[in-house]
Amino acid sequence: MCCQSSGQWKFPAQQPRKSSAPRRRHPGFRPRNQLLILIAVLLALLQGRTVDAGAGDSLSGVRQSCSNEGEEVQLKNQPQIFTCFKCECQNGFVNCRDTCPPVNDCYILDKSNGTCCRRCKGCSFRGMSYESGSEWSDPEDPCKTYKCVATVVTETIQKCYSQCDNNQLQPPRPGECCPTCQGCKINGQTVAEGHEVDASIDDRCLVCQCRGTQLTCSKKTCPVLPCPMSKQIKRPDECCPRCPQNHSFLPVPGKCLFNKSVYPEKTQFMPDRCTNCTCLNGTSVCQRPTCPILECAPEFQEPDGCCPRCAVAEVRSECSLDGIVYQNNETWDMGPCRSCRCNGGTIRCAQMRCPAVKCRANEELKQPPGECCKRCVETAGTCTVFGDPHFRTFDGKFFSFQGSCKYLLASDCMGKTFHIRLTNEGRGTRRASWAKTVTLSLRNLKVNLGQRMRVKVNGTRVTLPYFVVAGGQNVTIERLADGGAVMLRSEMGLTLEWNGAGFLQVSVPAKFKKRLCGLCGNFNGSSRDDLTGKDGRSHGDDEVWHFANSWKVGGPKSCSRKREFLAATPTCDKRKSNFYCHPLSVPALFGECNERLNPENYKAACRMDVCECPSGDCHCDSFAAYAHECRRLGVQLPDWRSATNCPAGWRRNATLSSFKGNQFYGDPSFSRMKGRRQKNHQLRLQLQQEQQQRSKQGQKGRHKPGGHNQLDRQGHNGLDKDQLQKEFILKHVPSSFLYPRAPDRTPPPLH
Repeated sequence: MCCQSSGQWKFPAQQPRKSSAPRRRHPGFRPRNQLLILIAVLLALLQGRTVDAGAGDSLSGVRQSCSNEGEEVQLKNQPQIFTCFKCECQNGFVNCRDTCPPVNDCYILDKSNGTCCRRCKGCSFRGMSYESGSEWSDPEDPCKTYKCVATVVTETIQKCYSQCDNNQLQPPRPGECCPTCQGCKINGQTVAEGHEVDASIDDRCLVCQCRGTQLTCSKKTCPVLPCPMSKQIKRPDECCPRCPQNHSFLPVPGKCLFNKSVYPEKTQFMPDRCTNCTCLNGTSVCQRPTCPILECAPEFQEPDGCCPRCAVAEVRSECSLDGIVYQNNETWDMGPCRSCRCNGGTIRCAQMRCPAVKCRANEELKQPPGECCKRCVETAGTCTVFGDPHFRTFDGKFFSFQGSCKYLLASDCMGKTFHIRLTNEGRGTRRASWAKTVTLSLRNLKVNLGQRMRVKVNGTRVTLPYFVVAGGQNVTIERLADGGAVMLRSEMGLTLEWNGAGFLQVSVPAKFKKRLCGLCGNFNGSSRDDLTGKDGRSHGDDEVWHFANSWKVGGPKSCSRKREFLAATPTCDKRKSNFYCHPLSVPALFGECNERLNPENYKAACRMDVCECPSGDCHCDSFAAYAHECRRLGVQLPDWRSATNCPAGWRRNATLSSFKGNQFYGDPSFSRMKGRRQKNHQLRLQLQQEQQQRSKQGQKGRHKPGGHNQLDRQGHNGLDKDQLQKEFILKHVPSSFLYPRAPDRTPPPLH
């Protein structure tokens, strides 16, 4: 093997078999010429090819579903490549991310490291091995520093810099080169612990770092890079250039690969007039000086050999910027990321450096007000209620519960700052129910969100928008711009979105973690214990009814059904649910979101809802809930409501004809079977009515003289042939043959 291209190994062609017959040489062919040709071919191979980062290590296949939202998924008995990935359950999918260190700026890759991760080739120096990117100091001279970058070690003498007052200047720490300033401030601006700042935007190589409440500033030369100058890039806000392309080369033991050349052991070479290098044990060891720190502006600098110097300039005692005059050593801020100082008539500005951050699944990158750098903050917890009620807890647990009473949905069980109650309504069905009203109690405020987006505050109906102060906190209630829902926002960060027809979404900030209770769970980051009842007992997925009823509030009058059918799951024809729920599987409608959010839970909810639906469009609730969550994740969907004939709001008169001719729905053949079943059912009812009438006539005939014989005669002579056939069928043919029953299929439980 010689090189790698786009993640695929290339193998040399098979050599032809040697012949035993002597081979005549060309008169001009010499062994030396053969060696030169071999070296030329080797050098051509050593130039390598650009590798598409990650192309060879990417994963493909069907995404696996999961139920324990936010938890790490262990991959067992998998190929070695999976050891470089960390997987967790996110939005119903097993999402895996690469945990290998980045190799974006590595010119020489090392594929012989024995792991699944691609690594940048390191360095060997004085009998020690160093990874690419590592820095260290000479034990005898801490000002002499070394840095390894892809088989090249750069040696230099760092320069120290300080602009703190003399009484704040501290001597160098043991084993360090430069003195420190007490307190991490530069130009009056505070530097966060562990963060770095460019001490001058005119010299990005002058860097200060806060460590242990002390600020250390120094300047180091840029490391020598192994790639050609034509392949290097330098960004305006950075000190040093980079090698953006990755290459894999055939290792040459005892030799150094630098730019486009191969140097034997102990060979000396100069990449530029200021750098001296020596090939030692396969590593290019280079010496390069660090240029001095200049106090003058770039316009007053002039070349002087390898480094610039300050030309003779007038030293002034003040600076001027945008018409404002600043005195010498005066400092000022230019925003949260930049601060400036007047230094002898020259303005020197420092720029904060923002570290690269990678947020976890339950975090998002945000810019805090007044801060320079973005940081990861925990996302708000969101609980969703929709359809025949289906619940998605704050920690991502899905379950369904069709109780028709009043329940505690969510409450601050620790601080008692708020609680939310949900009232369900059966709508005249035996088993189904829908969210009817939502009541928020917030200190001395009580807000009722009712059907058709009617809003009451402390028992009085109000018009929107509405603003009120409760317990010193501002609360606003308004309709969203599209008019499809009411949004309640409180100053504590609690929000409620209600569409007036059964859809509810509650959001709470991260400060309420591990403080909540109710049907929406405890918001502790794990979905495994979300089915914890009021008594503290944890319930399994088959005990949802017991869990939910433990959070029942109010008396019997709060229930719309006198009797509940415990744990009863509605059943219906699978073809019917396939017809109504098919749009969730249409890529043109929801395909843009299928890679971000697993639709299986919403499909299962849809199949359950269409079984017992009084409005005729219950499937639209699952579409709306899925689309709402997609929008929250930042996915833009087409106008699915118009495409599926599911307008916002609740329609009581939707019928099969409203969706039958729509191209996005499934096979409507189940409706023909439904018509035949209805006709058979009507026939059976008619036969039962005729039997009851004859039974009454027979009872009357027994009280009349000769009535029994008369009835017998009528039974044989008075009934025509069709009536006798119907009566025979009614008595002797099982009822299951008269009309086919719906198959006993139960939708899978929500995870």
